[in-house]
Parts: sequence; structure tokens; C-alpha cells
Amino acid sequence: MGKTLSEIAEELKECDKKVQLIYAFNGTGKTRLSREFKKLVQPSDAKDIETDSMARDTILYYNAFTEDLFYWDNDLEEDTDRKLIVQSNSFIDWIIFEQGQDQSIIEHFQHYTDNKLVPKFELPPIKDEKGETIGYENHVEAISFSYQRGNEDDYELVKISKGEESNFIWSIFYSLIENVVDILNVVEDRETDEFDKLKYIFIDDPVSSLDENHLIETAVDLGTLIKSSESDVKFILTTHNPLFYNVLHNEFNKAKKYFLKRLEDGTFELKEQSNDSPFSYHLTLLEELHHAIKVNEITKYHFNFLRNLLEKTSTFLGYKNWTSLLPEDSRKAYESRIINISSHSKYTTDEIAEANDQEKQMLKYLVELLEDTYKFNKEQ
Repeated sequence: MGKTLSEIAEELKECDKKVQLIYAFNGTGKTRLSREFKKLVQPSDAKDIETDSMARDTILYYNAFTEDLFYWDNDLEEDTDRKLIVQSNSFIDWIIFEQGQDQSIIEHFQHYTDNKLVPKFELPPIKDEKGETIGYENHVEAISFSYQRGNEDDYELVKISKGEESNFIWSIFYSLIENVVDILNVVEDRETDEFDKLKYIFIDDPVSSLDENHLIETAVDLGTLIKSSESDVKFILTTHNPLFYNVLHNEFNKAKKYFLKRLEDGTFELKEQSNDSPFSYHLTLLEELHHAIKVNEITKYHFNFLRNLLEKTSTFLGYKNWTSLLPEDSRKAYESRIINISSHSKYTTDEIAEANDQEKQMLKYLVELLEDTYKFNKEQ
């Protein structure tokens, strides 16, 4: 029998482990779980990161909603003054001015992107009666980005990519966690009491825009940081990325590890995973595809599973491209159909759309062909 996300949040809260690691497919409900967990453990009168201030009394959490604190001003008229605007909140101000983490944020961001790409925290000017600037407020209203040329040439403000933007926001949060761990590792005479009530740090999918090398590095860095924590703060990590999950699995021998699954009736199952070794991702994909085929509930998002399975298998077998595993006589046609369906099912409204009968037959045929040809061992 399945559980609600609030019931699963309660299960996570009752766990006595320092680290809990959760794998789930995209669209399962990881971000909603983080919200349910926050509501469960955070006092109702506490501050809220999404509204006025940062929720720093009981829980810190990073998820998709954190990114909503920022939006772009693309300067459509002049197309030159592009800035990442900070929504009205004290989260950034608190990290920059109270905790002094601006340089740490910049260093982390440049490490995962480009050391010549420079963020600048822009502050509102304080002007005198004549309109001349005499100082700046301790408030970040925007972040601009430019490439450092190494000379006095005028620099051009650039709009960074969505991936770089996600990396920047993660760099803010990671710098905060570093600071929190250092402060709480001091038992007496701490430099601040801001974190004395902190019990949980919940991190939801920080690596969606990282390449494989940086993804591994982020997992190892995060693992090292968490293992350096000597306080009673507990960490909950969720991800849809199997590589990120497996690296963290190897980092934490004593962690509680789960696979979060959404059931047909809309409830959820939190299945405990073995500590002996990371789960076999390709077998998990196959299990999901088998079930969808069996109950005839194939959605367009299942083609993402198929494509991912083909990619992982082709890499393991030494092929340059996953399309090499498709039937040779109709390879181009199958490739085109899979790409078209999978690339248009990455958003909530599309991923739950039911596949048509022809698409269902194609998915069933290709799954069976793949298993028969490459002799998958279906025992986990």
C-alpha cells in the first residue's frame, strides 16, 4: 500500500541516520517531498526563504523553488544591460552582508563554469540632495555577469545560460552550507547563534545542469563537506541522476538509501536500497518500462527511459552512438521518432500525456528487441 508524500516526510523525519539519500525519476515528486518535509519540521511562525527571509531556524533547503528567487532583465530596448534580478527577499543580503560569502560564491561558480566569467553583485546607490552617489545600500538588487579580458577594455554584460544560472544559484547555497558546517562544528563561543536550532539540510537535485566530470566532482565535494559535519544536523539528498546517486552512495557507507516511486493510484513508495552497492540503473529503467507495458499505461516520458537505457547500454558496449542499437533496416526512422517524442516530454504537461497506440507498440517492440539481443540479466 502506497503512502502520501507527507507520510514519507514523516518517515524521513523519524530516521536517526546522519544522511538519507533518495533516488527518483524526474517528475516523481522530489521537490514536492522537500516542501512537505519543510512544512513538517519548520515551525509555522518561522521565516520562509520563498517570501521574506530565509528559513534558517530548523531547516535549510535547496530545490527548484530556490531558483524562483531570481529572474532575468534582458534589457529588450538596448540589449546591453542584462542582469539577473533578485526577487524581494533577504536571503542573498543575509549571505553576502551578514555572512560575507560573496567571494566564496564567486570562486565556486567560476570553478564549475569559467574562471573568466565574473559575477558582480549590484547594490542600489545612496544619493545626496544633488543626486550624486555617496554610497551604496547593503542590499543586492541584481547580479550582472561579464567576461574578464585582462585589460581596460569596456566589458560587455552577458546573459549566462540556464545551466550557468543554476550553477550560480547552487554556488550560493553550497557556500552557505560550508559556512554552516564550520560554525556548528564549534561547540562553544560560536561566532553566531543563527544556526543553533538548525536540524536539517535538504538538498534536491543540485546537478541538473552539470557535465559528467563536474557532476562527479560536486558529489565528492558535497560528500566530503557533509562528512566533515560534527554537529547533529541531518542531511537529506534527492536526485534523479543515477551517476550522482551512485557517487554519493559510495561516499556514505552508513547512510539510509532509498528509491522513491510514484504508484498508479497517485501514492508513493519509499523503497530501501541495499548498502552493499549502488543500484543497477538500467535494471530499474527496465522494471519501470516492463510495468508500463504490462498495465498499458505508457506515457511519452517512458521514451526518455528508453532513450536513456539505449544510451547507457551503447556506452557499456563501446558504441559511439545509442542509435547503433536500433534495427539497422529502420534505424533512421526509429531514431527520429524516439528523439521527437523524448525531447518533447520533458515538461509536466507532456510527460504525463499518454502515448498513442502506434507509439506504444514501438516502445514494446524496441524494449523486447533490446533485451533479447543483449541478454540483460533481469535479477537485481
